[in-house]
Amino acid sequence: MLPCFPAPRACRSLVATAVLLAWGAVGLAQTAEPDGGGAGALAPVVITGDGAWQQRWLAPGSIEVVDGDELRAGQLQINLSEGLGRVPGLVVRNRQNYAQDLQISVRGFGARAPFGVRGVRLYVDGIPASAPDGQGQAANFPIGSADRIEVIRGPFSALYGASAGGVIALYTQDGQRPAEWRSGLAAGSNGLWRFSTQLTGQTGSAAQPGWSYALDVGQFATDGERVQSAASRATGNLKLSRSHEGGRTVLLLNRQTSRALDPLGLTRAEFDADPGQTTPVATQFNTRKTVSQTQLGLAWEQALGQGHRIELMGYGGQRGVRQFQAIPTGAQIPAGSAGGVIDLARDYWGWNARWRLDRRYDSGEHLTVSAGLASDRQTEERRGYENFIGPTLGVLGRLRRDETNRASTLDPYVQAEWRTPDTTLTAGLRHSSVRFTSADRYVVGTNPDDSGAVRFDGFSPVLGVRRELTPQLQAFASLGRGLETPTLNEVAYRASGLTGLNPALNASRSVSAEWGLRGRQAWGTWSATVFETRTRDEIVVLSNTGGRSTFQNAGRTRRHGLELAGLLQWGRFTVTPAYTWMDARYRDGFLTCTATPCATPTVPVAAGNRMPGLAKQQAYVQVAWEPGWANSVFTLEAMHTGRMAVNDRNTDATAASTLFNLGVRFEQNRGDWTWREFLRIDNLTDRAHAGSVIVNEGNNRFFEPGARRSVYLGVELVRRFP
Repeated sequence: MLPCFPAPRACRSLVATAVLLAWGAVGLAQTAEPDGGGAGALAPVVITGDGAWQQRWLAPGSIEVVDGDELRAGQLQINLSEGLGRVPGLVVRNRQNYAQDLQISVRGFGARAPFGVRGVRLYVDGIPASAPDGQGQAANFPIGSADRIEVIRGPFSALYGASAGGVIALYTQDGQRPAEWRSGLAAGSNGLWRFSTQLTGQTGSAAQPGWSYALDVGQFATDGERVQSAASRATGNLKLSRSHEGGRTVLLLNRQTSRALDPLGLTRAEFDADPGQTTPVATQFNTRKTVSQTQLGLAWEQALGQGHRIELMGYGGQRGVRQFQAIPTGAQIPAGSAGGVIDLARDYWGWNARWRLDRRYDSGEHLTVSAGLASDRQTEERRGYENFIGPTLGVLGRLRRDETNRASTLDPYVQAEWRTPDTTLTAGLRHSSVRFTSADRYVVGTNPDDSGAVRFDGFSPVLGVRRELTPQLQAFASLGRGLETPTLNEVAYRASGLTGLNPALNASRSVSAEWGLRGRQAWGTWSATVFETRTRDEIVVLSNTGGRSTFQNAGRTRRHGLELAGLLQWGRFTVTPAYTWMDARYRDGFLTCTATPCATPTVPVAAGNRMPGLAKQQAYVQVAWEPGWANSVFTLEAMHTGRMAVNDRNTDATAASTLFNLGVRFEQNRGDWTWREFLRIDNLTDRAHAGSVIVNEGNNRFFEPGARRSVYLGVELVRRFP
């Protein structure tokens, strides 16, 4: 046995790394790897490249692939919520509030997030759009240049590291011949407009190609659905790639800036009286948010011979955020409050190094083995200010918080897949180590030094099997264990009201299982999956008021359900249904708070209560009709969302709602030119509904109204250069 004194934690990590790498060397590693090509080293774990569709069919887990053309067809191309309704188990809700990003959850993971994305890992071309602490943003997803989006649900998502209850990975197009220029303009209700341009191509000649390039720039703006909800965003994405003998190099550059007003949520009384109104404090404090982000990524892979390959990826970036909140003034300011203005400057970087072995045998069997080490780092300078000067509200006031926060991860991992024509066996293991530190520089008067550090670690093993029952029918099953760590924001406050890191907040640990069937016939494809996830130390909101959220662990929870999906074709009609039934409940009762500060929670939450922010039923169906003239396609969508509890106590809930969207698109081809037009009407029946909820909001402003009837039209021009 290796001696572990005097640093047992470090020793355990080294032992774990050695065990994992040794395991990889003898034959365990990569799940569902491609046969070559595609994103290569930029792909974190699961599937990449030209074989993505076939890999989905052969995978022993739940993986959905949505083509980029499907995401864009007849859509605004602004939010992920537009094109992913056909993925069961996935919820992407548009808050109609660009200051808080989309609300994304996968099989219940991520639903508690009051802003941003938590519990679900996001990637663009293999570069994390999620920070090391697990919080991510979907605003920088370049939908206009997307080649495809892969959504991984269930146990295999845990192989992406801590806080990976699900994974959404977007891969952009590679530049090809002939070069193509595409520009589009869309406009509609509430002063919304979007203009974007994409340019793809390849330097050199067909015999000796050089660099492939793909450029995507765009801008959008809207006056918003409600007062104080206007927003604008500008994005740019550049991808350069070049193949060399036995390998490939990819360079990525992304830039995003945005400004958004924040209308906040509504109370039950406000929502019932007029869901189109804005709570008065939002305008009084001029609640708003500005964001700027720049990111650079580089990936390189090289074949070493005899099936061996080395893959390296590195990235880095900067993110700045300034947000004005509606925090009380004067004597109403809570003790230890960080103020009503958040000023954040973050530097982040990371890398992933992987060895892979890919062997094929004459008998048709295929072995893929890989092992690697991934690390992510972030350093943020966080300051808080009062949001008033005397009687003037919504301005930068006195300093109330000044600290340097750091988060880091170090994850060794191994995976293996053994595939025969009718069977796939997959095993994987990842060890996640996440460390947070905070250095407090605001030690003034009675405000103490709240510096500190916390650490979380754990193993995430996964086993999966796929069996071909007939050439048209596959059965699969997988079992795995996951680890979800708190984010820096969630661990930042203690229940007592102090701003130091909360050492009492633990990571939640889950065990997930799924069983499923998938089939393909002449008339289409379908899948049916049953899943169950049991979690201990579930992270829940303890209190959420005064601009400060505190969190605690709530014992055991259970999520189980059924997912159905299909793509069915009858003549000129294509029907795309998706249905999710999920029962998510607390298995243990616990105590919570209704106000901040809250040194001792006293309000009971009963065992058996439903987990908030999650609908028991969600259904989607799109019917597309191609009449055969003018290259037209008519679509009718129906989306049903069941009731959602707004808090852990289940004292209130949103009503179930069913929305209808109607659209038509056309296409004309004239040699090297293509014109496309679309017209769509969302929420055709003008249904008033809650689009999302702010879970456990301390001011009882739980409800975020969804958009009423909206009309949009757009045009796109494409030019190919032979």
